[in-house]
Amino acid sequence: MNEDSILIIGAKGQLGLALQAQYPNAVAVDVDELDITDPESVMNYDWSNTKIVLNAAAFTNVDAAETQSGREAAWKVNATAVGYLVKAAINHDLTFVHISTDYVFDGTTPEHSENEPFSPLSVYGQSKSAGDIAVSLLPKYYILRTSWVIGEGKNFVRTMLDLEKKGICPTIVSDQVGRLTFTSELVRAIDHLLTTEPAAGVYNVSNDGDIKSWADITRYIFNETGAKLEVHDTTTPEYYKDKEGIAPRPLNSALLLNKIHETGFVSHNWTDDLKLYIQKENVK
Repeated sequence: MNEDSILIIGAKGQLGLALQAQYPNAVAVDVDELDITDPESVMNYDWSNTKIVLNAAAFTNVDAAETQSGREAAWKVNATAVGYLVKAAINHDLTFVHISTDYVFDGTTPEHSENEPFSPLSVYGQSKSAGDIAVSLLPKYYILRTSWVIGEGKNFVRTMLDLEKKGICPTIVSDQVGRLTFTSELVRAIDHLLTTEPAAGVYNVSNDGDIKSWADITRYIFNETGAKLEVHDTTTPEYYKDKEGIAPRPLNSALLLNKIHETGFVSHNWTDDLKLYIQKENVK
């Protein structure tokens, strides 16, 4: 695989940064270099040296997507822009790698398979579902459906580490369950799929390990750091009861990993990657 033929879109995001570290010779662009929401920008981009597109761009502010302007932005980036990229991929015979989310489901299934029908609860989930449908029309594509992503940038683990430093005992939801997905795990899975070239399609990708709640994960974080802080459990309705404009969340975010394991990929346990992540954060 020639790195020079890889185009990373959404280069400044958590996953985009991790992909640049994996493929330092790839072409990395963000909105300044390629505005994927502008059909003219996509059509006029020089695709001649590109063979593989890694689309890490997305509107991911799930609560903002419930507002009028946010709804428009979410659909523009997560659906309409993906359609423009799909057209370019068809015209230039590109392999397209796209990142999906557990939010395309309503969270009523304990573990989600790749074949589960779409049932999004939120505008964000709806817009991502539409993008998935567009990508699935391509002959050469991989959709990586993931959840609870942790990497460089603002994320849950960093927020909990900040609270620990301030000595704050947090109140965390205990009725939303799943597994963390570190960007390092997503990058490994992407590289595996591009290298081994299994059948095109949707592949669930998260870290492996026990399914836990956000409250449980917070306790694990504090245990690793030695923090003597109590974590107070709450429910999702209780946590958001006085807040407006909150998007509905799926309560079950765990993904079945059988399909990608059958290709020979070995998932890392989220607890192992979390330990490494905390160690790196604590030496900064």
